[in-house]
Amino acid sequence: MSYQAAAALQVALYDLLTDWPALAGVQVLDAIPPGGGTGTFVLLGPEEAVDASDKSGGGAEHRFTVSVISDAQGFLAAKSVAAEVSQALVDGTPALTQGRVVGIWFQRANARRLEDGDIRRIDLTFRARIEV
Repeated sequence: MSYQAAAALQVALYDLLTDWPALAGVQVLDAIPPGGGTGTFVLLGPEEAVDASDKSGGGAEHRFTVSVISDAQGFLAAKSVAAEVSQALVDGTPALTQGRVVGIWFQRANARRLEDGDIRRIDLTFRARIEV
C-alpha cells in the first residue's frame, strides 16, 4: 500500500478538469474561497486511500469526492457542471507524475441545498485504482 501517488492524483484531476472543454470558465479549487465563493465552481475534496497491492506490484484505491457548488437558482446549473465533471473523470485519462491510473469509476452523488436553500451542492464520489 502506498499513498505516494495522492498528490499526483490531485494535480492530474485538476489538470483534467481545467482542460475539459465543457468546463471552460468554471473554477476548479481545492479550498472554498474566502466568503464562500460566488457563482458555480468545482471543489476537489476529501479522499480516502486503501491498499490495493497484489503480487504484480504496489497499488492503492483512492476514494475521493469532487463537489459542485453553485449559487445559481435551481439545481440545473450545478447538475450540468456535475455531469461534465463525471464525464471528464470517467472518460478522461489523468496523467500522473508518479504511478498510473488504471481506472476511475463513479460511485454516487448527493445533491442538496445549503444556507436556507440559496446554495446548491452536489458531492460526486469516485473510486480510482492506481498502480505504483
